[in-house]
Amino acid sequence: MLTIGHRGAKGYEPENTLLSFKKALDLGATAIELDVHLCASGELVVIHDFTVDRTTNGTGGVDQLTLTEIKALSVEGKTVVPTLEEVLDFVDRRCLVNIELKGEHTAKAVTEVMAGYVNSKGWSYDDFLVSSFQKEELDTTFKLNPKIHLGVLTQASVGQALYAADKLAAKAIHPHYGLLTAENVKSAQKKGYKVFTWTVNEPAVIARIKSYGVDGIISDYPDRI
Repeated sequence: MLTIGHRGAKGYEPENTLLSFKKALDLGATAIELDVHLCASGELVVIHDFTVDRTTNGTGGVDQLTLTEIKALSVEGKTVVPTLEEVLDFVDRRCLVNIELKGEHTAKAVTEVMAGYVNSKGWSYDDFLVSSFQKEELDTTFKLNPKIHLGVLTQASVGQALYAADKLAAKAIHPHYGLLTAENVKSAQKKGYKVFTWTVNEPAVIARIKSYGVDGIISDYPDRI
């Protein structure tokens, strides 16, 4: 079972930063989950929200700010917003990287970055998993490069995720843990899908979800897994 650090180790360090990803690896995470948006100058930056307001000392939409402007911002006075390439270079194949396509029109840029790491830096497509709530972004990813492993995120229903996964030839579904039962986990796995669930932080809930036999748990506290 994969121990997946949510935005790194969000419970301990500023989310989606190199500090957070380092902490996740130090705590034994075997995968990290991160979010990407395109900024105004065209680079993929690792940030969850559509604006920089919550996580930095700046304001404005991510897609309205250039990389130079974003890099000038502080995250909790400790660090800066990284690019996707900076995170991948830091990870250096030490764990699976789950890239969530959070922003619009991120699919093409992500597929290009991944292909670059596979073709030029010795990575494998097995080192990556691309997930999203946005089915159109997953569909674009699949059409651009069917070698990329896809995961369908859902907070609505496991059945809905499986329906979308069938259409996309996805490798995994990513349901909210509140949707899971032992039965629907086994059913999804019998169909050939991995089940990676989010965001599970409380020890009692972690124990229950583990008992269902999931393939991975996404947590702000990877050491609790």
